[in-house]
Amino acid sequence: MVSATFRFYEELNDFLPAARRRQVFTCACAQAATVKHMIEALGVPHTEVELVLLNGESVGFERMILDGDRLAVYPRLEVPNINPLLKVNAHPLRVLRFVADAHLGGLASLLRMCGFDTLHDNHFEDSQIAELAARQGRIVLTRDRELLKRRIINHGCYLHAIKPSLQLRELFERLDLARSARPFSRCLHCNLPLHEIPVEQARPHVPPQVARLYSHFLFCDACRRVYWEGSHWRSMRALLAPLLDLH
Repeated sequence: MVSATFRFYEELNDFLPAARRRQVFTCACAQAATVKHMIEALGVPHTEVELVLLNGESVGFERMILDGDRLAVYPRLEVPNINPLLKVNAHPLRVLRFVADAHLGGLASLLRMCGFDTLHDNHFEDSQIAELAARQGRIVLTRDRELLKRRIINHGCYLHAIKPSLQLRELFERLDLARSARPFSRCLHCNLPLHEIPVEQARPHVPPQVARLYSHFLFCDACRRVYWEGSHWRSMRALLAPLLDLH
């Protein structure tokens, strides 16, 4: 029988039973089991893992586990200066785009508010989410660890927080999103980029008083919605201010 010793670090422990958290433990492994297979068999989605050290050396998910191996498993950003090491994800994303599962509609709206391309539909099946992520190079956002274990998903984030505002903060801290955010540049409903239009074009789509009070309008070509810097905009700006250093 093959057995190996494991140690998971930081938030990866949240996926483990209490008896195995923040400590070294040994367990039996399936014959010819890979690193990825065993990490997920222990309850941790592969998308949550950034680095695996096996007997002190960095390895990929495909490495087969041998009897007596010692594995240290680290989450994203837990290890400082790991550039010289081999990360398990060989397909880094150049553009941050997301697909949120059916239960994360609030987070999806907040990400769009920040300018991030985020797909969401209450009727998305897990298979559709996985396919979209694989085909379009999107990061899967979910609180369903089984979804993140799907083989075709390369990038994903398990959200620990429950409230959308806290989920947004968690995602900003984990993926360092502040540098890429372009607030109020995307339609909250259609997810398409907005463009500026003059007052004359906005007037048929807004209340008369709004057309008199405001001069800056953004327009969505798909749903024909018009956005302006009213009270709702100020509330959204206040929500994003701590994350984006807005003044």
